[in-house]
Amino acid sequence: MIVNRVAMSAVSVEEKLAKMDNEDKTCPVSNSGGGDGSLDRLLPSVSMGISPRKRTTSQCKSEPPLLRTSKRTIYTAGRPPWYNEHGTQSKEAFVIGLCGGSASGKTTVARKIIEALDVPWVVLLSMDSFYKVLSPEEQIQAASNNYNFDHPDAFDFHLLTHTLRKLKQGKSVKIPVYDFTTHGRQKDWKTVYGASVIIFEGIMSFADKELLKLLDMKIFVETDSDIRLVRRLRRDITERGRDIEGVIKQYNKFVKPAFEQYIEPTMRLADLVVPRGGGNMVAIDLIVQHVHSQLEERELSVRAALASAHQAQPLPQTLSVLESTPQVRGMHTIIRNKETSRDEFIFYSKRLMRLLIERALSFLPSQVHVVETPQGEDYEGRVFNGKRVTGVSILRAGETMEPALRAVCKDVRIGKILIQTNQDTGEPELHYLRLPKDISEDHVILMDCTVSTGAAAMMAVRVLLDHDVQEDKILLVSLLMAEMGVHSVAYAFPQVKIITTAVDKKVNDVFHIIPGIGNFGDRYFGTDAPPDWSDDDMDEPIY
Repeated sequence: MIVNRVAMSAVSVEEKLAKMDNEDKTCPVSNSGGGDGSLDRLLPSVSMGISPRKRTTSQCKSEPPLLRTSKRTIYTAGRPPWYNEHGTQSKEAFVIGLCGGSASGKTTVARKIIEALDVPWVVLLSMDSFYKVLSPEEQIQAASNNYNFDHPDAFDFHLLTHTLRKLKQGKSVKIPVYDFTTHGRQKDWKTVYGASVIIFEGIMSFADKELLKLLDMKIFVETDSDIRLVRRLRRDITERGRDIEGVIKQYNKFVKPAFEQYIEPTMRLADLVVPRGGGNMVAIDLIVQHVHSQLEERELSVRAALASAHQAQPLPQTLSVLESTPQVRGMHTIIRNKETSRDEFIFYSKRLMRLLIERALSFLPSQVHVVETPQGEDYEGRVFNGKRVTGVSILRAGETMEPALRAVCKDVRIGKILIQTNQDTGEPELHYLRLPKDISEDHVILMDCTVSTGAAAMMAVRVLLDHDVQEDKILLVSLLMAEMGVHSVAYAFPQVKIITTAVDKKVNDVFHIIPGIGNFGDRYFGTDAPPDWSDDDMDEPIY
């Protein structure tokens, strides 16, 4: 790890504040009026009314890089595999812990690191989200600025440690949203998933032993106490609707003593001390270099491993292939024929999809159920024995199977996952996902039209598992699969049921299924396939 202190030059408070304005992009500080050393001239002008609040809730950032236009959103970067060919996580997210006094510039440093890293799927997690729920008595104290929010006991370290550990392990987590105006958590929590790098910031980031074990790099942001006070005054007055007297009272009674007792002593635990916060680009460059080196060491090559594994193995028992009746074989003859028109390709593909979905539903759990017929007689039938059925399509080709599922499964919920092959590395990358709430309780029908190596299907299954969907409740359905893809999914996830209409034996050196069906998405939607397309490739990441 990097161990050293970046030297801080002697700078006057006025110069520090000028730099602070540039890095925080807040309103300029007026230096006119008042004598030297007076805090009054450093305060923002405050009218009798409360200024509009910019942010009153805790935040965490998890969005992938986006390029937005007036008509569409393009996902410009994806998350590479975070698991190996066995389907198990082989690398954890890299966690950077940022500690420092209140208003020291931790969030600014975090954002500068994110900008300089230039890697996708970075999560910014704030300790502010994990304040404890206050009792009615504590609410009254907080309203009169008599509750100590700067004490370790103010934070829910149990929930915080549990959440950060799950996020580091690649799991989906729910983050509480704390409202600073009401001193309470909002009803709706934010779901965060898919972190290659986690930046965790807070005043007590180094205060818990279990929390420290989760941090791969520890950074302390050191800022002059005068600047921290002025920043806190600005923030609490303009963003959180507080009055000057209350802020100063809280600072003198709680903030300053807590910094001296609990926060400043943890500076010795830091791998790097960053003076001047976000303006110290030398320190930020050192951090970024170290993180990049760590990420390079964790790079994986999943598709190559899949291509060389499971050769000449018998097909798994979890595979169910639609009976090759003359009807089914006839439809395959039509959709595999390169001369088939687009209209006929769509028509017969839809027929196969309907049969495939009906077959998949037969594997859902059921139980005996007796009903009374209109003739007054009992009929012993069966009903679904589960909470819900949810469909998840792997975009874009998998989306074509949604109408067939909706046609036979009333009120089914639909989720979407966008996975695309990186043309430079050949690896699948996760670009986007939208899953229904509480999907962990559902039986999930995962839909993709063709599966060659199984790289994209494996990533989609891994995403579902990371959202706590049980493996034995996942059914992978595909119109056409290669033996390699079947083996890859079955070997990594032996409890996943695989249902398809046909299995072809070969995959060529560019991962096309042989004899295959061509690029299903392009034939269905009438678009042109790129010259280096793969049957596992999800076409244009534009939605």
